[in-house]
Amino acid sequence: MEKEDQRNFLLAMVLLFAFMFAYQKFFWEPSKKQHETEQAVAAAELQASGAEIPGTPVAVSKVPVAEALLTSPRVAFDGNAVDGSVRLSGSRIDDLNLKRHFLTVEKETEVRLLRPETADVSFFGTYYWAEGKTLVAGARSDWEKFSEGALSSSNPLKLRLDTGKDLMIERVISLDDNYMFSFEDTLINSADGPRSLRAIGTLERQGDFKDFLEVTDPGSAASGAGGLAHMGIMGVMDGNLRMQKYKAAFKGKKMKGESEQAQFTTTDGGWWGLTDKYWMSALVPDQTQPFTSLVNKRQLASGGSLQVRTESAPVTLAAGDRVTITNHLFAGAKRFEILQGYQNDLGIPRMVDAIDWGWAFFLTKPFFYALEWLKNVVGSFGLAILAFTVLIKLPLVPLYNQSYKSMAKMKKLQEPMKEIRERFKADPQRQQQEVMKLYKQEGANPIGGCLPILATIPIFYALYKTLYVTLEMRHTPFMFLKDLSAPDPTAIGNLFGLLPWAASDIKALPIIGIIIGIGILPLLYGITMAAMQTLNPPPPDPMQAKMMMMLPIVFMFVFGGFASGLVLYWVWSNLLSFGQQYFIMRRNGVEPEFVKKIRSLITGKAKDAS
Repeated sequence: MEKEDQRNFLLAMVLLFAFMFAYQKFFWEPSKKQHETEQAVAAAELQASGAEIPGTPVAVSKVPVAEALLTSPRVAFDGNAVDGSVRLSGSRIDDLNLKRHFLTVEKETEVRLLRPETADVSFFGTYYWAEGKTLVAGARSDWEKFSEGALSSSNPLKLRLDTGKDLMIERVISLDDNYMFSFEDTLINSADGPRSLRAIGTLERQGDFKDFLEVTDPGSAASGAGGLAHMGIMGVMDGNLRMQKYKAAFKGKKMKGESEQAQFTTTDGGWWGLTDKYWMSALVPDQTQPFTSLVNKRQLASGGSLQVRTESAPVTLAAGDRVTITNHLFAGAKRFEILQGYQNDLGIPRMVDAIDWGWAFFLTKPFFYALEWLKNVVGSFGLAILAFTVLIKLPLVPLYNQSYKSMAKMKKLQEPMKEIRERFKADPQRQQQEVMKLYKQEGANPIGGCLPILATIPIFYALYKTLYVTLEMRHTPFMFLKDLSAPDPTAIGNLFGLLPWAASDIKALPIIGIIIGIGILPLLYGITMAAMQTLNPPPPDPMQAKMMMMLPIVFMFVFGGFASGLVLYWVWSNLLSFGQQYFIMRRNGVEPEFVKKIRSLITGKAKDAS
């Protein structure tokens, strides 16, 4: 990078930050305030008109979860992967904890995914039944239990609802070994004429989505709802993956492919739900029947709650007839093996795509498969990352060898190039001609050393994405690391755990915490990156050389906030690359700078001793 290019680069960075500040100050913030005002006006108009909004919850005062669970009759459930309770009013699943996943690495408090309507932050789901525009089994319908004991994987919950309109509904809720609830509903028509009914699945989350993320999983909430992992509405309709982030949904924006009625229709199965980084709740209606899915945007405009629904095709019952329909509701962790099982066994299309593989799915999926296979072979996710690094680098060995040979030749030419620059200092054009002539004579390529970067950049992104969005690395320990999905927990400020101060407290200190809060892995990354630089020919421009020397320090702080599993990969990759490049340089008769310095130190000490 020439001096003019360096100046242009710095100027571009300054202009970029200035633009971002101006955009936030003069556009984003006023737009946000206008949107909030419009929402408030819309809500006031709806309230004044007395219009009834389908699905709008009755206004309730919010209380803590423990108190909210006492406000209505319930039936407990305890499965292999989840526990909680079903609210009999509305036959609603609104109390669910994930038994295999916890808020912190200490594993003291289970992740709570579903919460009652009257709780501070609520999230719940069920299936209703409607006849025309009338709900015959709705949110306040009182279901009667007629089975014994709590719901478990071996003991289904049997409920009955007499609608009072010559219609009886018998519901059997069953739970598998993981996260899938089945709603087997038998509709019994005792009227003199036919009836036409349809199942309406609903998932509703009340309160600000940021608050929900914070109480559900503070670790993933730190990355925000606009991070690298998709958080928001998600589903598959007619084989197409439909996604919309929470922020866009709350602003009332349309989804791609959404009809004028704000819905999608599928005749080939699918699912529809709300997803966070690691957890998801999804409606999976009867896959043999067509159904539509939608987002209740009127409810968003009037109260800020987020509701997604599915409406199945109507079921016709002749007089005295009975029909059984089975729908499903998923509420749990997005573990690949489990999602793949539902996709294969229940025929739910693209269930594994609930994990946000991103646009580079052709890399992220194979990377995950390889890591999972290696973990089963070596017995540890940390060791799997180390082994994966070796496997990734093997196909690139020829490319790296050519690159390192080119660097070795360039390093040999440093002195001749220095002489040319001195000799033709007053004639830059002749100087350039002589340098190019020297390159041609020696078969050196000045950009040959940059070729591996073209391969490592997509690999780095794909691995970062894979480790970031997949649940399998969350709270997984390795050596001194307690959680490979979190940043390095060690810090210089407590001598990497030798002193009794918490690393998190040190990192929270203003300004100085950034420096003394650096952990072992980011430090090792900076050291290995600096070591790699000693093997490369230094830039001819002194200013550029100084900037290159600063890069290991800059990247050390950047990597300090990355998942430790990713930094582990990069440190190990640097060590392997260092060994490979050193071997190639020695074979080409080039002695690395650090070897010269070590020899000069040793010989200097020897002379002093003599």
